Amino acid sequence: MSPRSKKTFHKRIYKKWLSLHKRKQEELLTKHKAALKHIADNSKQYAIGAVGGLMLLTAPPNLQIESGQIEKHYEKFHRHLYLVADLEPLLPENFRDLTSDEKNSIAKKLSDFYKLDIEYEIDSKTLNKVYGYIGAEQHLMRFPGDTEATHFQTSEEAEKFMSSGLAPGRGAWGYFANSKDSLTQKDIDREKYYIAVQTFLAPEYNSRVAEYRDFFKYRKMLVVNPHNGKAVVVVIGDAGPAQWTGKHLGGSPEVMRHLERFDGSIRGPVLYFFIDDPEDKVPLGPIETN
Repeated sequence: MSPRSKKTFHKRIYKKWLSLHKRKQEELLTKHKAALKHIADNSKQYAIGAVGGLMLLTAPPNLQIESGQIEKHYEKFHRHLYLVADLEPLLPENFRDLTSDEKNSIAKKLSDFYKLDIEYEIDSKTLNKVYGYIGAEQHLMRFPGDTEATHFQTSEEAEKFMSSGLAPGRGAWGYFANSKDSLTQKDIDREKYYIAVQTFLAPEYNSRVAEYRDFFKYRKMLVVNPHNGKAVVVVIGDAGPAQWTGKHLGGSPEVMRHLERFDGSIRGPVLYFFIDDPEDKVPLGPIETN
C-alpha cells in the first residue's frame, strides 16, 4: 500500500471511529442523565469527576486531558445535561406526533432555556410536525454558477464538507443571491445553516400557497437534538423531504454535524420550532446555552 493510500485508509478509519465515539457519548448521556443531573445538582466537585470519567471513557485517542480542561467541559456538559433532562418528561417514550399541550410545554421550556421567543405556531401558521426524523441534505447553489470549487470559504471547510456534494438544482426559493458579486454574509449563512421542511404538508397550505410560500421563505427556526442538548439556529431554505423517505426534515451538512445527527443506524428525531425574530437579531449557527 502506498503512503498516500495508507493515509486515506487511516483517515477513513478515524472518521468511522469518531462517529462511533459520538454515538457512545450520546448513549451514555441518555442512559445516565438522571443520575448525572442529580450529581450536578448536589455537588459540582463530584459532577466534574463524573464528566472526567466519561471523557476518559469516550474521548478520541488524540485528546489530551490537560489541567482545567475537565472543568471547562463540565460547564458545557452541565448545561446540555439540564436541557436533556428537562426535555425527557415532555417527550413521548415512543416516537409520535406531539399534542398541542406538549408543543406548548416544549416551546416554553426552550424559550426559557435559550432566552428566545420560541413558538410552534406564528400567525396561525404551523408545520405538519415539530418533532421528526432528520436526514442529511446536500449543499445548495447560492448563486448561478456556484460549484464545489467556489462554494467553500476556507480549505478547512472544503475538507470537512465537500464530500456531502452540491445539489444539482436550486432550493425551493431559488438562489440565495443573484450573482457571486452580490453574495452577502447573510446569504452564505442562510445556505450554510438551512433545513428543508415539508412546507407542502402544512395545514391549509394547498388553499393558501402564495401566502404560505412567503411565510416559510427563510423563516428562522431552532433545531434541537433532545438526546445531547445540541442546538442550532437555522432558516427554512428548501422544501422536502418526500413523505416516502420516512424522514420529516433535512439538514445541511453543517447542521447535521453540529447536531450529531446522521443518516443510518444513528438517525434520530429532533425538535424544530419557530423563532419569532421580526427584527432579525438572532444570528444563525450553533447556539450555546446562557
